[in-house]
Amino acid sequence: MRGCDWTGAVVLGLFCGGAAAVPAGYQDEQQPLPAEVPAVPQPPAGMQRIAGAEFAMGSASSLSLPEERPVHRVRVGEFWIDRFEVTSAEFAEFVAATGHVTTAELPVDLELLMAQLPPGTRPPAPEKLAPGSLVFVAPDEARGLSDFSQWWRWTLGASWKHPLGPGSTLEGLDRHPVVHVSFDDAQAFAAWAGKRLPTEAQWELAARGGLESGPFAWGTEPPSAELPRANIWQGRFPSENLLHDGFARTAPVGSFAPNGFGLHDMAGNVWEWCIDVYRPDEYLRRAGIELTVEPSGPVLEAQALRLAQRSIRGGSFLCSDHYCLRYRPSARSGNTADSSTSHMGIRCVWVPSD
Repeated sequence: MRGCDWTGAVVLGLFCGGAAAVPAGYQDEQQPLPAEVPAVPQPPAGMQRIAGAEFAMGSASSLSLPEERPVHRVRVGEFWIDRFEVTSAEFAEFVAATGHVTTAELPVDLELLMAQLPPGTRPPAPEKLAPGSLVFVAPDEARGLSDFSQWWRWTLGASWKHPLGPGSTLEGLDRHPVVHVSFDDAQAFAAWAGKRLPTEAQWELAARGGLESGPFAWGTEPPSAELPRANIWQGRFPSENLLHDGFARTAPVGSFAPNGFGLHDMAGNVWEWCIDVYRPDEYLRRAGIELTVEPSGPVLEAQALRLAQRSIRGGSFLCSDHYCLRYRPSARSGNTADSSTSHMGIRCVWVPSD
């Protein structure tokens, strides 16, 4: 972890006030030299302390989805969390320092891809295995909302440096959240920054901002055209975006008011990776337990872990009231660890005991 190494001062001499010289090697046994002061771990800059707490995780509201139920009691210890999502500029600093190559910049792992697809699926053409990522492209018209291939396009050459594909750049996007980062990329960034990814429980406690059961990060009132509270989709998804919040895609971090803990963009903008393995029925597995302490998701063997989905939280600029209501603190989803898209990013935590 980056940080300062504080050490105590060492007294190297004595003021004698005119007395006889101190013999060499003499040390007053009543006044021993000060011991070295141990380093005190300090959180990296730009983080907010969240006190340890017990809270009701999940939601029983009319807006909740099956994977958010049942509500159950959870306790987490003290931690710090980034006030903002990781920006393109911060990720560029990480890449410059480490030489990290993101998943989107590497050829597709055919073996891993086929293991994630139904048996009998035909392998993609070799040219489709070139580096790339998924980019949202609004269709002129959508035939229902069950086929997401209508608005997601596999784009060769799309990456964190080229968010819309070849020819696009990061010009003007330094303060926007980095996108096209996989779980593996997020893990690598967090380790370099001296942090880690949050558990779902840490993320939800932080997103609530001190509100025990409100459906939104800011309270009970849904966002409106007159008072947009987050970067989400307004209008008829996926073809009509009325842009009441002012942004067609990502927004610069901090563009909207923070929640009660001073955290920005805990709703919308980009999805944020969590460290937990994702299971839609995880809360059912906790049913009947009086208090779950520091939950971190299912534990899997190495092979299963390689293919497992990881949890993502917070929703994105593509969430809307009639398609994706997952910009709420209790909402959950998952994606495979090698996935990258134009609406997934990073927020980190720091725990003193790690």
